[in-house]
Amino acid sequence: MHPFVQSALGGIMIGLASWLLLASLGRIAGISGIAAGVLPPSSGDTGWRWAFLAGLVLGGAATAVYLQPPVTALRPTGLLVVAGLLVGFGTVLGSGCTSGHGVCGLGRRSARSLVATLVFMGSGVLTVLAVNLYRS
Repeated sequence: MHPFVQSALGGIMIGLASWLLLASLGRIAGISGIAAGVLPPSSGDTGWRWAFLAGLVLGGAATAVYLQPPVTALRPTGLLVVAGLLVGFGTVLGSGCTSGHGVCGLGRRSARSLVATLVFMGSGVLTVLAVNLYRS
């Protein structure tokens, strides 16, 4: 299957899953918020959260088994830890993640999500430019 078709199908599935969660439970498919709701269980609504997170992991695993995932270079563990902490900090600072703001928020025409999406996409572009300038 062509990588563009894989990407398009993945995007459609993400959009469909976020719509189904909103239509069925009235919840936003923001992964950081869903995960935060299960880490210290603070309410009785953790069942759907665990199911959603399990679906993310199992869906990714099934995709890796049946499709050819892209081969990426290995990175040092320390770098991955620092990157994960920075993403987590940005998620808390931005009151949500790319799925909550970029997928669900923009779909609901949220002005706050538009600003957040522009900021994290712009930050990503600037980071790629800085890394590429550093390498050359």
